[in-house]
Amino acid sequence: MSSKPSRPRGPRRPRRARRQKRTAERESGEREFSAGGVLVRGEEVAVIVPTRRAADGSRVLALPKGHMDPGETAIEAAGREVREETGLAGEPLCELGESRYWYRRDGRTIGKTVSFYLFRYLDGDIADHDDEVEEVRWITLEQAEQELSHEAERKMVTLALAYLRKDR
Repeated sequence: MSSKPSRPRGPRRPRRARRQKRTAERESGEREFSAGGVLVRGEEVAVIVPTRRAADGSRVLALPKGHMDPGETAIEAAGREVREETGLAGEPLCELGESRYWYRRDGRTIGKTVSFYLFRYLDGDIADHDDEVEEVRWITLEQAEQELSHEAERKMVTLALAYLRKDR
């Protein structure tokens, strides 16, 4: 008597999670759009520790990002958010890509899209960041690929590295 091998449960969960996300999007229909920046100075990138903690209470290491103001383009919003959250100004180089994720607020599921842009540092002082940020620091791009809290942001740093190294 042969028995059919059982299928591992791991592969089913991501499919189910994707289906649940699509269902939640249809139910809530709520979407948010933001923009952010990867600000580089040589082989370093400016990163922030927001005052807002992760769901588990831990500190987050992130790239600067935020909502677009009315009438503002995504790249304008990204430059503004970089300035406000880091105290630094940069010259835009290129669009890196988008990250998409879901989060819960007040019992609703919200779909969020963040457009990221690469900026080259021009001037400014990390001490001039706004009050939404606990700390700003420069770390190497390689460190950021490993240490940023969110996978989507680590991917943006990888894309920035590829762009910066393409002409070498």
